[in-house]
Amino acid sequence: MASTKTDRMVPLAVLLKRELTNEKIEMPDILHGQANQSKKGEDYILLKTECQRIPGDGVTTFSVFALFDGHNGSAAAIYTKENLLNNVLSAIPLHLSRDEWLAALPRALVAGFVKTDKDLQEKAQTSGTTVTFVIIDGWVVTVASVGDSRCILESAEGAVFFLSADHRLDTNEEEVERITASGGEVGRLNTGGGAEIGPLRCWPGGLCLSRSIGDMDVGEYIVPVPHVKQVKLSSAGGRLIISSDGVWDALDTEVALNCCRGLPPDVAAAQIVKEAVQLKGLRDDTTCIVVDILPPEKITPPVPPPKKQGKGVFKTMFRKKSTETSSYPDREYPEPDLVEEIFEEGSALLAERLNTEYPICNMFKLFMCAVCQIEMKPGEGISVHAGSSRPVRLRPWDGPFLCPTCQAKKEAMEGKRPSGDGASRNSSGSE
Repeated sequence: MASTKTDRMVPLAVLLKRELTNEKIEMPDILHGQANQSKKGEDYILLKTECQRIPGDGVTTFSVFALFDGHNGSAAAIYTKENLLNNVLSAIPLHLSRDEWLAALPRALVAGFVKTDKDLQEKAQTSGTTVTFVIIDGWVVTVASVGDSRCILESAEGAVFFLSADHRLDTNEEEVERITASGGEVGRLNTGGGAEIGPLRCWPGGLCLSRSIGDMDVGEYIVPVPHVKQVKLSSAGGRLIISSDGVWDALDTEVALNCCRGLPPDVAAAQIVKEAVQLKGLRDDTTCIVVDILPPEKITPPVPPPKKQGKGVFKTMFRKKSTETSSYPDREYPEPDLVEEIFEEGSALLAERLNTEYPICNMFKLFMCAVCQIEMKPGEGISVHAGSSRPVRLRPWDGPFLCPTCQAKKEAMEGKRPSGDGASRNSSGSE
């Protein structure tokens, strides 16, 4: 019996090798391509496929794909491209596991966007930019967005999901209500005699978006707080299309997907841009990034099966992550070939976006500014809940906390202190 037991034992080195091999197999192949036709030269992209959660280890890698659609010049788009990723990563605590890192990412994205906007304002730049910022870690995709560029996902199973939010005033009544409640004015361009033309815009400034980075000459109720959505793909993978409004003003989602289905990413991106320009002409910078998330060694883009009709498809294909999966293994859960929604939040209020629940809140240092990450002594910081419309008695440890300058930024975004005046409704708007 002893010899039989010995024969069945597997050396530790073999077990470790198997573990590493299994982990490697679980990581998808990421293929990407991009295309652009330029009208103003204000679209910029960021493509990084070898970022590391733990610098130097070569294992904890993730990818970043981002699109910055500038307006009123390119300075804001360039600055955001160069600084946003570092600001996001600086807001993530050190020494986290992968699962903890992914859980901390939504709050860090909010902090990174707001810090980038605050730093850009200090440089007195009046240009602005939309941002669609995509982080892929294994099968988990996290998208943060402000503005009207979009990111859509087509899963290998054939379902389509919108991973970004549209912050055009024409299509977002909630944002119109937020801006007017904060002291802004929303209306169309006044040409005189009571005639109004064009899309809804925010005044002063004339921007037709409710969220962006930059735009110093517009009221601060045009906020940089991103909509964030995090999903986990099945091991069958899927395709992401990230495009500026130059594409989406010409093509709807179905046309964009159909015209590039089965093509490799670089050809697919070029085809989408070509279709958009052929349909509407080159009226704006037209940029597209296509990312295929594939099972290892499967280099051919997936061709989804024919779509089923009916609303039930989305309900069964896209479910929120259960909070009870570890406690009740016998319950019914989504099958493995489904896209799983992990997180989604779009509030413009920092108190709601930075106030993470337990245990995530314990990952972040309490006496550190939740936006700019500077260390503060107990009693120096201002709680994000200070000045809340809800009467709450704050205790000394009721964070997260902001430094005085980030608190002033928060108050301006919420209309609690005046911003600089911009253009009137009788002048031409932007974006």
